[in-house]
Amino acid sequence: MKTNRRCRALLAVSLNLMALLFSTTAFITTHWCEGTQRVPKPSCGKDKKTNCLNYSGNETANETNQNVVHYSWETGDDRFLFRYFHTGIWYSCEENINAAGEKCRSFIDLAPASEKGVLWLSVVSEVLYIMLLVVGFSLMCLELFHSSSVIDGLKLNAFAAVFTVLSGLLGMVAHMMYTQVFQVTVSLGPEDWRPHSWDYGWSFCLAWGSFTCCMAASVTTLNSYTKTVIEFRHKRKIFEQGFREEQNFLDREAIKYFRERTEEERAEAGDLRLQCLHSCSPN
Repeated sequence: MKTNRRCRALLAVSLNLMALLFSTTAFITTHWCEGTQRVPKPSCGKDKKTNCLNYSGNETANETNQNVVHYSWETGDDRFLFRYFHTGIWYSCEENINAAGEKCRSFIDLAPASEKGVLWLSVVSEVLYIMLLVVGFSLMCLELFHSSSVIDGLKLNAFAAVFTVLSGLLGMVAHMMYTQVFQVTVSLGPEDWRPHSWDYGWSFCLAWGSFTCCMAASVTTLNSYTKTVIEFRHKRKIFEQGFREEQNFLDREAIKYFRERTEEERAEAGDLRLQCLHSCSPN
């Protein structure tokens, strides 16, 4: 019983630790959503000769560089660049078309005013989600390494299960609220930021992976608690049943003893009465 309970506790601690690592990584990274943005090509210049618009109409430049596009109303999508971007809870970063590297800006500033409250609520829920995971992880470690009795272990197990379930529910709500805010920002956000195409990134997958591990840890903890209680009650029932059988056996032996003792006393009393009658009768 003790070995099985320890194995279940170790599994729950491992799942909770994975959930904590995944959620923290997702919270601080900027790859919840990623895709491309369509932006106008910049003007060609001395330092910019590729992926740009040539307003001067210089044919020589066109002959030497095939990537230069002459400005005209018929160029269509040739007038635009598709730059890569990725967005997290805190920042949205996009490829810098004028220089190497990326430039980032606050996603909270990009969100429409009507969604800022929901976004902040999502941030607070994510923080509480991580904090409750830490509390649940601490309780599980206490139950695993410092539990001196079965009763203390059951108490820690129950509290760990409650905190883990609450953290999982908060995490689910936080992820869904962020998804809603991002979708509204795609439609109503600034013109220079709106994506041309987008999809969910690896940070988003980590966030939901953290939720899955969190719920698995809570189910494992509840399962361990339930099995321990059932095993404890079963052993108590067997003990009480054995005690009752032993008590009944002792009661039967006691009744038999007193019955035999009473019969012996009665026989002795009868013998004394007969002796008294013989001694008292005249010759």
